[in-house]
Amino acid sequence: MIKVSHVSKSVNTAEGTLTILDQVNLSVDKGDSLAIVGASGSGKSTLLGILAGLDTPSTGDISLANHTISTMDEEGRAAIRAKHVGFVFQSFQLLPGLNALENVMLPLELHGINNAQQKAQTYLERVGLEHRLKHYPKQLSGGEQQRVAIARAFASTPSILFADEPTGNLDASTGATIIDLLFELNEAQNTTLILVTHEQRLADRCRRQIVLEAGCIINDSDTSPTPDFTAPEAYKSQSTLTH
Repeated sequence: MIKVSHVSKSVNTAEGTLTILDQVNLSVDKGDSLAIVGASGSGKSTLLGILAGLDTPSTGDISLANHTISTMDEEGRAAIRAKHVGFVFQSFQLLPGLNALENVMLPLELHGINNAQQKAQTYLERVGLEHRLKHYPKQLSGGEQQRVAIARAFASTPSILFADEPTGNLDASTGATIIDLLFELNEAQNTTLILVTHEQRLADRCRRQIVLEAGCIINDSDTSPTPDFTAPEAYKSQSTLTH
C-alpha cells in the first residue's frame, strides 16, 4: 500500500542546511495500522505529510497505492489523494459556515457521489451524531467536532487514513471515545491507518509502531493492541457503529 525508499528531507536555514528526515525506509501493508511516535521535532509530522503527498522529499521515493507520488507534481498528487486518502487532524478542519451534515457531504459531492446526503447522514449516525446533523461547528463540543471529522474522512471510503494528533485537543474521556471510533472504522472498512501521536495509549492500539529520533527511524516494532481498553459506558450506550 505504501513503500518509502531512502527518503530524506532537508531545508535551508540561516544557520545552514537542516535535515528533518534522514534516509527513511518503510513499508505499510493494506489494512495495517501504524503509529509514528517520537519527541517534538523528530520529524513525525513531516514524514506523515510526505507519506500523504502533502509534501515532497528532498531525495528518495514514495509509492502510495502503486503510484510513485514522489515524482508527481501537486496536481498529480492531489488526484491520488482524492482517490485514495482521508485525513483526520488535531484541529478538526471543519468549515465553520457548514453544519455537520454539510461538512461530511462536501467532499462526497466534490467526488461526484450522487447519494452524498444519505451517505453523510449514515456515517454521522455511525459515530453517534444523528442528533447533531444540523449543528454548526461552533455549536459542537471538541469531541463532537472530531467525530464529524472522522465521519467525513471515512465516508469517502479511503484506502488510507492519515491522522495527525487526532486526540491532541481532547480531554482523556473524549479522547478514549475517538480512539475507539478510529479503530472500529479501521477494522470495519479494512482501511490502512497511519497516525502521529504523543499519546502512548493511542500508539499501543496500532499493530505497529515506529519511533523517530532526529529524522531517523530508531525502532520499528510490531505490537499487540491493548486488550482491556474500552470506551466509556456513556459512549457505548449511544454508539450506533456496527462491524
